[in-house]
Formats: sequence, C-alpha cells, structure tokens
Amino acid sequence: MLKGWKLMRKDEILQTEMKELSNKEKYFSIIESLLFVSGEPMKLKQIAEILECSIGYTKKILKEMMFNYEDSNRGIKLVNMNDEYQLVTKAENSEYVMKILKNSHRQALSQASLETLAIIAYKQPITRVEIDEIRGVKSESAINRLLEKNLIKEAGRLDAPGRPTLFATTDEFLKHFNLQNIKELPSIESIIGEYLDDDNMVKDEVAIEDEIIEEKE
Repeated sequence: MLKGWKLMRKDEILQTEMKELSNKEKYFSIIESLLFVSGEPMKLKQIAEILECSIGYTKKILKEMMFNYEDSNRGIKLVNMNDEYQLVTKAENSEYVMKILKNSHRQALSQASLETLAIIAYKQPITRVEIDEIRGVKSESAINRLLEKNLIKEAGRLDAPGRPTLFATTDEFLKHFNLQNIKELPSIESIIGEYLDDDNMVKDEVAIEDEIIEEKE
C-alpha cells in the first residue's frame, strides 16, 4: 500500500511539473509576442500586469527567457535595462542586419528618435544626461534604436565623475544625408524629413533647433 501511495505521489509531482512547464511555455510565447509588437522596451511591471502574474514570477520567467535566447542559435536575444525588457538582434549578425538597413533608406523613426538624432547631430559629442536635459525626458530607448540603425556611435567618455559615455553621429549618418562632413549639416527639418513618412509630422522641431542655437551662443 505504501508503494502504491509513493507511485501516486510521484505521478502527482510529475503532473504538477508538466503543468508548470506548459504554463512557462505559454508565458514565453505571450511575452515574445508583446515585445515583438511593442518594438520598444517594456517595463517589468507592465508585463506582469498583462500576464496577471506577480512581479517575482514574471521576472523569473524573463530570466529563463534570456538564458534560453543566449543558449540557442537564434538571431535575437532578450536584454534587460533597469527592469525594462526588449528584443534585439545579436551583435554577431550586425554585418548582415546592416545590409537590409542600408537598403531601407526611408525607414521611419519615432519622434523621440528623431529629436534625439537632431540633438546629437548638432551638439556632438554629447552624453545621454545632456540629451535628457534638452528633451526633458529620458532618451535611453531612442539612443539604443539609433545605435542599432548605426546612425550614432559611442565616441569615448566624458572626463567627469562617472565618466559618462559620449555619443556622436556616424559615417553612415553622413551617407544617408549626402554629406561630405559634419560641417555641411543641413537644418534639423532636413534631417527629420529624411526619415519621416509623408503622413507624419514632427512636433517641436523648431523648439529643439532654437534650444540648440541658444546653447551654442
């Protein structure tokens, strides 16, 4: 009888483990879909609320997902930046990714990315904190997107406490706007218009330009 009870107990444990595995795979699929559709980093709290799971359990699922991506031959990986999660392409595939980006000359950028690009172009080299101060909001996501598109690059570190990273535009940026060098930089409207669809309008572009001109003076 004891042997039979042990077998039943073992079977219950196995069923529980299988159910947990099934739930995890379900959450893996949901989170992957959310991050793919979002295109931008998603906060841990937001993901947990959508899944209707606790913060701790959601973080555990995301940690397993990060490990799974790193441990596989997939072309994307899951990254965590201050409890904000995003799907990005793996660095070793950048050479091939850039080929399609170069062919997609008029890829639309978000307003945040366009504002950030304009600020970097006119005030380079510049730190993220300085960009945030000009825009009045955080720019980490926009900077990461511009780095992925190879429009900006890390340009050393500022000789100040914490040695923050400096950002500047790239040769690819010059190619996109048919410039020989940064001295030929056109108006902000030209930079923004190059990446906007005809139906999109960028607000506050004049305000940004005025702010940059004032700081130069």
